[in-house]
Amino acid sequence: MRSAGFDFEVRPSHVDEIRHAGESAEEFTCRIARDKARAVAAFAPPGSLVLGADTVVVVDGQIFGKPADSEDAARMLHHLAGGTHRVITGVCLILAPDRVEALKSEATLVTFIPLEEQEIRDYIQSGEPLDKAGAYGIQGLASKFVARIAGSYSNVVGLPIHLIYEILKPFLVRSQ
Repeated sequence: MRSAGFDFEVRPSHVDEIRHAGESAEEFTCRIARDKARAVAAFAPPGSLVLGADTVVVVDGQIFGKPADSEDAARMLHHLAGGTHRVITGVCLILAPDRVEALKSEATLVTFIPLEEQEIRDYIQSGEPLDKAGAYGIQGLASKFVARIAGSYSNVVGLPIHLIYEILKPFLVRSQ
Protein backbone atom coordinates (compact mmCIF):
# COMPACT_ATOMS: atom_id res chain seq x y z
CA MET A 1 0.00 0.00 0.00
CA ARG A 2 2.90 2.35 0.66
CA SER A 3 4.09 1.97 -2.94
CA ALA A 4 0.60 3.11 -4.04
CA GLY A 5 0.92 6.23 -1.86
CA PHE A 6 -1.11 5.18 1.18
CA ASP A 7 0.09 5.93 4.70
CA PHE A 8 -1.09 3.36 7.23
CA GLU A 9 -0.23 1.38 10.31
CA VAL A 10 -0.80 -2.33 10.87
CA ARG A 11 -2.75 -3.46 13.91
CA PRO A 12 -3.45 -7.17 14.42
CA SER A 13 -7.07 -8.10 15.05
CA HIS A 14 -6.75 -11.59 16.58
CA VAL A 15 -9.99 -12.76 14.96
CA ASP A 16 -10.82 -16.46 14.68
CA GLU A 17 -10.89 -17.38 11.00
CA ILE A 18 -13.37 -20.24 11.08
CA ARG A 19 -15.66 -20.80 8.11
CA HIS A 20 -19.37 -21.21 8.81
CA ALA A 21 -21.27 -24.12 7.25
CA GLY A 22 -22.60 -23.25 3.80
CA GLU A 23 -20.62 -20.03 3.57
CA SER A 24 -19.20 -19.27 0.10
CA ALA A 25 -15.59 -18.20 -0.24
CA GLU A 26 -16.71 -14.64 -0.99
CA GLU A 27 -19.03 -14.55 2.03
CA PHE A 28 -16.31 -16.04 4.23
CA THR A 29 -13.59 -13.56 3.23
CA CYS A 30 -15.95 -10.60 3.54
CA ARG A 31 -17.15 -11.70 6.98
CA ILE A 32 -13.60 -12.22 8.24
CA ALA A 33 -12.50 -8.87 6.75
CA ARG A 34 -15.46 -7.18 8.50
CA ASP A 35 -14.71 -8.94 11.80
CA LYS A 36 -11.05 -7.91 11.61
CA ALA A 37 -11.94 -4.29 10.80
CA ARG A 38 -14.53 -4.15 13.62
CA ALA A 39 -12.06 -5.60 16.14
CA VAL A 40 -9.48 -2.93 15.34
CA ALA A 41 -12.02 -0.08 14.94
CA ALA A 42 -13.33 -0.74 18.45
CA PHE A 43 -10.03 0.61 19.81
CA ALA A 44 -9.32 3.24 17.14
CA PRO A 45 -9.93 6.96 17.62
CA PRO A 46 -13.39 8.00 16.34
CA GLY A 47 -13.25 9.03 12.71
CA SER A 48 -10.33 6.71 11.90
CA LEU A 49 -10.52 4.67 8.73
CA VAL A 50 -9.91 0.99 9.45
CA LEU A 51 -9.36 -1.54 6.70
CA GLY A 52 -9.74 -5.27 7.25
CA ALA A 53 -8.91 -7.92 4.67
CA ASP A 54 -8.74 -11.68 4.31
CA THR A 55 -7.53 -13.84 1.41
CA VAL A 56 -8.21 -17.47 0.54
CA VAL A 57 -7.44 -19.79 -2.34
CA VAL A 58 -10.25 -21.87 -3.83
CA VAL A 59 -9.62 -25.02 -5.87
CA ASP A 60 -12.06 -27.81 -6.69
CA GLY A 61 -14.56 -26.36 -4.23
CA GLN A 62 -12.06 -26.42 -1.35
CA ILE A 63 -11.05 -23.26 0.48
CA PHE A 64 -7.38 -23.02 1.43
CA GLY A 65 -6.24 -20.50 4.01
CA LYS A 66 -2.79 -20.58 5.56
CA PRO A 67 -1.42 -24.11 5.97
CA ALA A 68 -1.29 -25.54 9.48
CA ASP A 69 2.13 -27.12 8.86
CA SER A 70 4.45 -28.45 6.14
CA GLU A 71 2.26 -31.48 5.48
CA ASP A 72 -0.79 -29.25 4.98
CA ALA A 73 1.23 -27.00 2.66
CA ALA A 74 2.23 -30.04 0.56
CA ARG A 75 -1.41 -31.13 0.34
CA MET A 76 -2.44 -27.67 -0.91
CA LEU A 77 0.38 -27.42 -3.44
CA HIS A 78 -0.50 -30.85 -4.86
CA HIS A 79 -4.05 -29.59 -5.46
CA LEU A 80 -2.81 -26.40 -7.13
CA ALA A 81 -0.21 -28.05 -9.38
CA GLY A 82 -1.13 -28.17 -13.06
CA GLY A 83 -4.49 -26.44 -12.63
CA THR A 84 -6.31 -23.15 -12.24
CA HIS A 85 -7.60 -21.81 -8.94
CA ARG A 86 -9.24 -18.63 -7.65
CA VAL A 87 -7.71 -16.23 -5.15
CA ILE A 88 -10.42 -14.32 -3.31
CA THR A 89 -9.86 -11.37 -1.00
CA GLY A 90 -12.58 -9.78 1.09
CA VAL A 91 -12.09 -6.15 2.07
CA CYS A 92 -13.98 -4.07 4.63
CA LEU A 93 -13.60 -0.35 5.33
CA ILE A 94 -14.98 0.96 8.62
CA LEU A 95 -15.19 4.53 9.83
CA ALA A 96 -14.43 4.07 13.53
CA PRO A 97 -16.01 3.20 15.77
CA ASP A 98 -18.58 1.12 13.84
CA ARG A 99 -19.80 2.52 10.52
CA VAL A 100 -19.21 0.06 7.66
CA GLU A 101 -18.37 2.13 4.57
CA ALA A 102 -17.57 -0.70 2.16
CA LEU A 103 -17.60 -4.49 2.07
CA LYS A 104 -16.37 -6.02 -1.19
CA SER A 105 -14.44 -8.94 -2.59
CA GLU A 106 -12.06 -9.45 -5.50
CA ALA A 107 -11.32 -12.68 -7.37
CA THR A 108 -8.33 -13.55 -9.55
CA LEU A 109 -7.68 -16.74 -11.53
CA VAL A 110 -4.19 -18.25 -11.22
CA THR A 111 -2.87 -21.17 -13.28
CA PHE A 112 0.04 -23.26 -12.00
CA ILE A 113 2.37 -25.40 -14.07
CA PRO A 114 2.52 -29.10 -13.13
CA LEU A 115 4.85 -29.59 -10.16
CA GLU A 116 7.11 -32.49 -9.34
CA GLU A 117 7.27 -33.86 -5.81
CA GLN A 118 10.82 -32.55 -5.34
CA GLU A 119 9.77 -29.03 -6.40
CA ILE A 120 7.03 -29.04 -3.77
CA ARG A 121 9.41 -30.34 -1.08
CA ASP A 122 12.08 -27.76 -1.97
CA TYR A 123 9.54 -24.94 -1.89
CA ILE A 124 8.19 -26.02 1.50
CA GLN A 125 11.76 -26.30 2.81
CA SER A 126 12.21 -22.59 2.01
CA GLY A 127 9.58 -21.78 4.65
CA GLU A 128 7.84 -19.33 2.34
CA PRO A 129 4.49 -21.14 1.98
CA LEU A 130 3.82 -21.57 5.69
CA ASP A 131 2.23 -18.15 6.27
CA LYS A 132 0.47 -17.70 2.93
CA ALA A 133 -3.09 -18.51 1.87
CA GLY A 134 -2.96 -21.51 -0.44
CA ALA A 135 0.62 -22.20 0.68
CA TYR A 136 2.31 -19.96 -1.87
CA GLY A 137 3.50 -16.41 -2.44
CA ILE A 138 3.25 -15.28 -6.07
CA GLN A 139 5.70 -12.46 -5.35
CA GLY A 140 8.39 -14.84 -4.12
CA LEU A 141 9.85 -18.22 -4.94
CA ALA A 142 6.51 -19.58 -6.18
CA SER A 143 6.45 -17.04 -9.01
CA LYS A 144 8.15 -19.69 -11.17
CA PHE A 145 5.12 -21.99 -10.74
CA VAL A 146 2.62 -19.47 -12.16
CA ALA A 147 1.87 -19.91 -15.86
CA ARG A 148 -0.72 -17.09 -16.00
CA ILE A 149 -3.12 -14.96 -14.05
CA ALA A 150 -6.42 -13.38 -15.05
CA GLY A 151 -7.28 -10.43 -12.86
CA SER A 152 -5.54 -8.40 -10.20
CA TYR A 153 -1.94 -9.34 -9.42
CA SER A 154 -1.99 -7.38 -6.15
CA ASN A 155 -5.03 -9.42 -5.08
CA VAL A 156 -2.95 -12.58 -5.32
CA VAL A 157 -0.21 -10.92 -3.27
CA GLY A 158 -2.92 -10.39 -0.66
CA LEU A 159 -4.48 -6.95 -1.06
CA PRO A 160 -6.30 -5.74 -4.20
CA ILE A 161 -4.84 -2.23 -4.33
CA HIS A 162 -7.19 -0.95 -7.06
CA LEU A 163 -10.20 -2.02 -4.96
CA ILE A 164 -8.72 -0.35 -1.86
CA TYR A 165 -8.24 2.83 -3.86
CA GLU A 166 -11.84 2.72 -5.10
CA ILE A 167 -13.26 2.46 -1.59
CA LEU A 168 -10.84 5.02 -0.12
CA LYS A 169 -11.20 7.54 -2.95
CA PRO A 170 -14.22 9.39 -1.48
CA PHE A 171 -12.27 9.91 1.75
CA LEU A 172 -9.14 11.05 -0.08
CA VAL A 173 -11.12 13.70 -1.97
CA ARG A 174 -12.70 14.96 1.29
CA SER A 175 -9.33 15.36 2.98
CA GLN A 176 -7.81 17.63 0.29
